[in-house]
Amino acid sequence: MTQDDFAKMKAQMAGGKGFIAALDQSGGSTPKALGLYGVTEDMYDGEEAMFGQIHEMRTRIIKAPDFTGDKVIGAILFERTMRGAVDGTPVAEYLWNSLSVVPFLKIDKGLEDEANGVQMMKPIPGLEERLKEAAGLGVFGTKERSVIHEANAEGIKAVVAQQFEVGATVVSCGLVPIIEPEVSINSATKAEAEAILKDALKAGLDALPEGHDVMLKLTIPSEDGLYDDLADHPRVVRVVALSGGYSTDEACARLARQPKMIASFSRALAEGLSKQQSDAAFNAALGSNIDKIYQASL
Repeated sequence: MTQDDFAKMKAQMAGGKGFIAALDQSGGSTPKALGLYGVTEDMYDGEEAMFGQIHEMRTRIIKAPDFTGDKVIGAILFERTMRGAVDGTPVAEYLWNSLSVVPFLKIDKGLEDEANGVQMMKPIPGLEERLKEAAGLGVFGTKERSVIHEANAEGIKAVVAQQFEVGATVVSCGLVPIIEPEVSINSATKAEAEAILKDALKAGLDALPEGHDVMLKLTIPSEDGLYDDLADHPRVVRVVALSGGYSTDEACARLARQPKMIASFSRALAEGLSKQQSDAAFNAALGSNIDKIYQASL
């Protein structure tokens, strides 16, 4: 990727109208994502066939007429997707050169068991090698997810510290990290957890040196506008929202009340899509979802 391309991608992330599509279901979440798409576990044999099915689904989404940089300004990829191709072109290259969609890579390897009301990221072996590979393939940034279940200050501070530590490695390899400490929408102390998280994120951001820019991917907050001043922080490129299990309509309604967040939805993007649909029906359903999420992100 040239410096010019990187600068254009960063400008699109900072100010582009639209949202980031999350196409990054991994080994653990792939069977569920395929099941929602109408591909049950008796329809494929083994892991390779499973990943073949999910790549086919993602390719169908990427090639749909409404999946362009006009509304979808970025896309988060699973590692196998990044190493795959669309019509013979590497996926990241296809996204940027053909669609003007900025490519990201999911780098976390899943979650530890819950402790102190949170789930930390598991260790990420070979991270620097994978980041260098991603940069070589034209990927702009990364995404790494932890989960917060309770308003436990010690746990939340540990999650944020780990996120910024991984983020520093990402920046050192020339990419922009999306820091994602998800607060569970089912948490009985969601609003309290979000208030603690906001303070911890601000402290982490204030400690970053100039040029060490990050993005934030956060659960749509219970208090509207809670993260607006984080979006204005000089080290933050953009704050994006995860759908967290809300339906497309509810996620969009909640997001529309957040003036400085745009969407980065996965399940809500693919809601109502099925392998059995004709291309016309599939494209219409996906186009409807894209338009709803785009409008809520404006």
